[in-house]
Amino acid sequence: MNIGLTGGIASGKSSVSEFLVSLGAILIDADKIAREVMLPGHPVLAAVARQFGQAVLLEDGALNRKKLGEIVFNHPEQLQALNDITHPAIRQEMRDRKHTYEEQFPDRLVVSDIPLLYESGLENEFEQIMLVYVPRAVQLDRLMKRDGMDEHQASRRLEAQMDIEEKKQRADIIIDNSRDFEETKKQILVYWHRAGLS
Repeated sequence: MNIGLTGGIASGKSSVSEFLVSLGAILIDADKIAREVMLPGHPVLAAVARQFGQAVLLEDGALNRKKLGEIVFNHPEQLQALNDITHPAIRQEMRDRKHTYEEQFPDRLVVSDIPLLYESGLENEFEQIMLVYVPRAVQLDRLMKRDGMDEHQASRRLEAQMDIEEKKQRADIIIDNSRDFEETKKQILVYWHRAGLS
């Protein structure tokens, strides 16, 4: 059985994924895979260096994130070129792992943690989508506290993603993480038992 796990920024998705793993789920983390494909020796990093030049590599062959950021940050066409290289590779790696885990562990829940799941149009790749939900006002408050942002900066970050209420309309499973985490755990356990995973 598999689900896609998503949420808005500062919704507490990582805490939910950690709790699911503690119950016995297997986690596939999109952000982690995105970092892995940029490690020295990976064909994706080699393709990025061909596209943007050797200046995006450090002397040891690792990615110079600062240099790459300078190239793509204010140039949408360059950012698109980077995404065209990295996104298909990340998605394929996630699909391969999901397939492998489902074959090896047919009785366990496979959770794919994808921050921009809806924005990337990936909802049809999963049996169900679980959304970690907090209202926008809570998101804003947590983001300001977590990242030391002012309200304007935090609002701009939120506006870069699909509205959390739209995600809520589309999700199959909603975990409300706007109160304390003990309440959140109770909701996850209800889902876990209903899905026959205990």
